[in-house]
Amino acid sequence: MDKPIKILIDTNVIIDYIAQREPYVEQAVKIVKMCTSGKVVGCIAAHTVTNIFFILRKDFTVAKRKEFLLDLFNEFSVVGIDTYKLIAALRDNKFSDFEDCLQDECAAYFNADYIITRNTKDFTDSKVKAI
Repeated sequence: MDKPIKILIDTNVIIDYIAQREPYVEQAVKIVKMCTSGKVVGCIAAHTVTNIFFILRKDFTVAKRKEFLLDLFNEFSVVGIDTYKLIAALRDNKFSDFEDCLQDECAAYFNADYIITRNTKDFTDSKVKAI
């Protein structure tokens, strides 16, 4: 039996899914459904949780944001941020965006095959291929 594809889903894709952002929501729904069906094993980085909670503050109540995020934990693994990942990201000169570099560190730790993002150009030098 083939091993399932493993992906890390970037913050922007999860926000597209939760906030139903056009024109991206259709693709975000497909990605989430692939994970929930078991066709793909998905994860998110721990800082994605805090970023989503903050970014969606104008669109959703605290209770609704917590509900969305708790639901994510039922479907996705969450890769933590630790000293090693933070130091590695800070020392990595290939990324200009620290948050993207942390996404890459988390994807590598998860042994992800891909990072799913709308901003592939931000991951041109990543350890894990961005699609």
